[in-house]
Amino acid sequence: MFFGDLIFLFICMLLLLICVLVGVAFLTLLERSVLGYIQVRKGPNKVGFMGIPQPFCDAIKLFTSEQTYPLMSNYIVYYYTPVISLFLSLLLWVTIPYLFSFISFSLSMLFFLCCTSLGVYTVMIAGWSSNSGYSMLGGMRAVAQTISYEVSLALILMSFMILIESFSLMDFYKYQSYIWIFFMSIPLALVWFVSSLAETNRTPFDFAEGESELVSGFNVEYSSGGFALIFMSEYSSILFMSMLFSVIFLGSDLISLIFYFKLVFVSFAFIWVRGTLPRYRYDKLMYLAWKSFLPLSLNYLFVYLGLKLFIYSLLI
Repeated sequence: MFFGDLIFLFICMLLLLICVLVGVAFLTLLERSVLGYIQVRKGPNKVGFMGIPQPFCDAIKLFTSEQTYPLMSNYIVYYYTPVISLFLSLLLWVTIPYLFSFISFSLSMLFFLCCTSLGVYTVMIAGWSSNSGYSMLGGMRAVAQTISYEVSLALILMSFMILIESFSLMDFYKYQSYIWIFFMSIPLALVWFVSSLAETNRTPFDFAEGESELVSGFNVEYSSGGFALIFMSEYSSILFMSMLFSVIFLGSDLISLIFYFKLVFVSFAFIWVRGTLPRYRYDKLMYLAWKSFLPLSLNYLFVYLGLKLFIYSLLI
């Protein structure tokens, strides 16, 4: 019986992995199409019907290209960092709060924070192991940015841990039966969304990939498969942060089809922001994290703490 459960769990994990990777492929297609229409031009539409096979053609092209590496790089570390980066971004998906036959553990919020913290190391090591000044600078920028915005993400999560008195994402489903948390804390939802943009190195916070001064940031020396793996991990993180936003703020009924429309809308918002906003100045980015988001999320933390204490005093 136990062996059968393990096989079933393995099949579920494999299906989840395949679905996430296919979702990543079509997210790139959605991004290119939406950016095309925002910039009043056509997106990819030549390959097959409406350009639908385009992501798979890109994947074949990237993974069959020659893998080059800098002669002075730390080869083993340089080679395996993209693989670890993708592994960590896919590992996050086990926290999905399904109500049936899956890994639904009670410390999923802490697991999410641990995995996102580990993601910082892959960026830093990818920049360092290439042994290039540009990639090192891009890596340092990305690490400083990610660590800064992780603070506000963690504080917002702590506010909700206090509110629902649990570390499990599953409990958001129970607590949003009547009203979405989004309506109770609109400023926190907006701060979470902007922090997610910064966490995934997306426009207007893509300083790690500032083309004008760093060519391509920490991944400048990567080509073919390594480059593809780094970007697959980035888009997987975007999809996961969209899913997490939907679970935390927009009701988390994962059995409902409407949930997936909400997820697609939040992913679309990531792309929409990229198509409409210019890049921030770096000092403005740090000012936003430490002088705006940190005080706001701390205040909300104290408000929710006070609210729970008030409710307990009424009950006693």
